[in-house]
Amino acid sequence: MSMSYSKPASETWHEGERTLHQHMGITTQMAEIGNRAIRDHMIEQHRTFFAKLPFVVLGTVDDRDNVWATIRTASPGFMRAKNDTTLHINLSPNSNDPAQGGLANGKSVGLLGIELETRRRNRMNGRIANFDDAGFEISVHHSFGNCPQYIRLRDHYFLSQGTAANPDETVTRLDHTDDFCQNLIKNADTFFVASYADRATETPGSTSHARREVDVSHRGGKPGFVRLDDDGGLTIPDFAGNLFFNTLGNILQTGRAGLIFADFETGTILQLTGRAEILLDSPEIAHFQGAERLWRFSPTHIVIRKNALPLRWHPRDGGQSPNNLLTGTWDEAAQRAIALRMANQWRPLEVVRIVNESRSVKSFHLAPVRGHTGTNAHENTGEKTGEKTGANTQHAISSTLIPPVAGQFLPIRITMADGSKHVRTYTLSSAPTDRNYRISVARQNGVSRHLHDTIAIGDIIEARAPQGNFVPDIQSNRPIVMMAGGIGITPFIAMMRHILYEAHRARRIQPCWLFYAARNKQDRAFEHELAELEQASQGMFKIIRVLGDTNNALPHRDYDASGFIDMDLLQSALPFDDYDFYLCGPPGFMQALYDGLRSKNIADTRIHAEAFGPASLTRTPDVSPATGASDNAPPATVSDAPVEVTFAQSGKTAHWHPDKNQTLLDLAEAEGLSPDYGCRSGNCASCKAAIISGDVAYANPPSASCDNNNALLCCAMPAAGASAKLVLDV
Repeated sequence: MSMSYSKPASETWHEGERTLHQHMGITTQMAEIGNRAIRDHMIEQHRTFFAKLPFVVLGTVDDRDNVWATIRTASPGFMRAKNDTTLHINLSPNSNDPAQGGLANGKSVGLLGIELETRRRNRMNGRIANFDDAGFEISVHHSFGNCPQYIRLRDHYFLSQGTAANPDETVTRLDHTDDFCQNLIKNADTFFVASYADRATETPGSTSHARREVDVSHRGGKPGFVRLDDDGGLTIPDFAGNLFFNTLGNILQTGRAGLIFADFETGTILQLTGRAEILLDSPEIAHFQGAERLWRFSPTHIVIRKNALPLRWHPRDGGQSPNNLLTGTWDEAAQRAIALRMANQWRPLEVVRIVNESRSVKSFHLAPVRGHTGTNAHENTGEKTGEKTGANTQHAISSTLIPPVAGQFLPIRITMADGSKHVRTYTLSSAPTDRNYRISVARQNGVSRHLHDTIAIGDIIEARAPQGNFVPDIQSNRPIVMMAGGIGITPFIAMMRHILYEAHRARRIQPCWLFYAARNKQDRAFEHELAELEQASQGMFKIIRVLGDTNNALPHRDYDASGFIDMDLLQSALPFDDYDFYLCGPPGFMQALYDGLRSKNIADTRIHAEAFGPASLTRTPDVSPATGASDNAPPATVSDAPVEVTFAQSGKTAHWHPDKNQTLLDLAEAEGLSPDYGCRSGNCASCKAAIISGDVAYANPPSASCDNNNALLCCAMPAAGASAKLVLDV
């Protein structure tokens, strides 16, 4: 009787790979995927694929444990599968190739077959046998396919069919990168990396034995995605991939790697071997668009081989990988780092576009003012990502905005017709990856009326860095339900655009339902953009449009439900599932929906809200089943006795009295001070000020976050039980 054998995770993945799986929280998932995707034989599709290729990328390890990647070329058919576990390769030895030292009987080798015309690629690793001057065989250890991400489309042609050393080839050996190497690396959109790990494996019926596994893989990005550091090392972003972590797992095990960069138009190749390390928690990750982690490579031996390849490739027009377009470069990362250091400064932005989104809503697109140097442009930044000063800093500041998190708001400062300045906050309707900010404003009174009636293209609006905590949990597996009332749609436009970006970048699917209520069809904003988002999501987004007034609107074409959003509508439209709920709209709209969700036993922690207007949401905290008590610690209470308040910057001291019910912002204004503020209801954090000594409390808890070292002046008061003095950095 035969029995099926399911490989344990320890047989498919070695310790380095499993460590990274554990770090990512995907150990169980990858154990299942590895058992299914990593084979000990070549499937027919792979055998056919290898036979049609004109080149192969190999990874080897020489007798000194130096890792080398190489590209070897020959007429299609030079690779041929003898059976599903043996691949024969007709390649003559090449003494110019430093990887040749790892091609010998009994040596382990990694192989990547890649077709740049189609983005197809398949990997294999195994052991060399029957090596001679005509070629060698590889017996398969692991064989698996790879996704087509990050591959630049190129078309190849042969100059000659030679497979041995080209007589015109010249070889230069270095111990550091020269100008030629640096230029090739800085302009590369592709390179290949070889790595290895030594492991002990257990096979049914046998004892543990050591085995070396060599891997070689493709890396791609925009030109400039590899950074040359001052110490001669390379810093490289790691983008979303198949989560196998073959390369990084090997590096974690051995700390070694080999890289190869090719000049596809001249046939010159640059081969480097050296030390490598993974940077899982570097602060620079946040600056590099699309990076999920970084790794560094420090070369110890460098070989330049000019005219090494008889193959040439032409880049195909429009052939940049869609995945590459979703990532950044180190120049952009440097500019972001510099912009981030200006987060608390008011910065002038130019209105570059104005769009009518509905009868009552306009969008204002804001871009950096070209040539603006900022307050601290002359200071040396000293950061690895930039280390730019003077003119370079000016360029960075003038061309880069701090990327928001989807759902955040933008504090802006407007100069009115009478010369007075007013601070307001408007939720960003632009995505984090957009080059410019976009705020979408409903026409009301005051500043919003001024924006609608007065602001024109070319005008200047000052802004600080985006703020706010009303943001989606992109890492969550739970579907999202968004409920918008009126202009409350703005954060959800940004969130949906970002969720769609993540679906393309990282293949991270997060279903989303949007319930959008508007007074009437004419006042409903983003009609076309929402339709485009729903179509582009390919079923991931479901939009339910609700109109209070259905005059001149047709059901199923102009709206999906009439009246308002309530529990009956939610229950009729949503399939049974475990959701995160996000609410944004007028206070009454949000309170009714919050209370309705809580009445259905939806946990308070699953309901996220952004309030605007004079009132905040009144919440009902979750109760612990074990104790029957609220899970939240009781907040500090407002003082019932007078407190002396000193505003340190101005040197003014005032006396706060509990019977006046004054906020600290009211008290400061009564003393002739003008602190910044936006909402006056604790929603935007524009009024945040540092506490030098003393404590504050909030009669109504703010929705904006603020730690114990700061106070939101617009809703804070001195705390009870504290010192009779409060000192603020105002």
